[in-house]
Amino acid sequence: MIQQTLVLIKPDGLKKSLTGNILTRLSETRLDIIAAKIVSVHRELAEEHYRHLKDKPFFRDLIKYICGEFHKRKVLAMIYYGEEAISKVRELAGATNPEEADAVSIRGAYGRITTSGVYENVIHVSANEEEAEREIKLWFEPDEIIVDIYPSKIVKKEMEKKVWV
Repeated sequence: MIQQTLVLIKPDGLKKSLTGNILTRLSETRLDIIAAKIVSVHRELAEEHYRHLKDKPFFRDLIKYICGEFHKRKVLAMIYYGEEAISKVRELAGATNPEEADAVSIRGAYGRITTSGVYENVIHVSANEEEAEREIKLWFEPDEIIVDIYPSKIVKKEMEKKVWV
């Protein structure tokens, strides 16, 4: 089944210069990257992304983490697309808890748990198709994706736009 999944290389992955290593590992999936951008994560995006964890005691630190308050203030957001994309990328990523992740997985190799209990696991991958759709629509606009993966429409609006001088 053809799927798409959101993949985030989190601030700790960027700070540790792991982007190349992670992308090399992800290339093993033979999936296509159909969108990619560097994002400075604002609090509203972070809270909506992790809304399902809002009642957890670590939620506040998780938001600080993804917003880059502990590391660099940026995330590399990508959409991987292809046959069984979610399971392929999740398998390479490994368990959410870096200490439980297989040592050859991305999280097992590069993740850690801080002394305050934050999982710095360097990568996010959507859990299932419903979450993938919700997350992709949070992080990307339709015109930033080179494949039409979800229904969209053209809206004409006059709007300000920054242009090169």
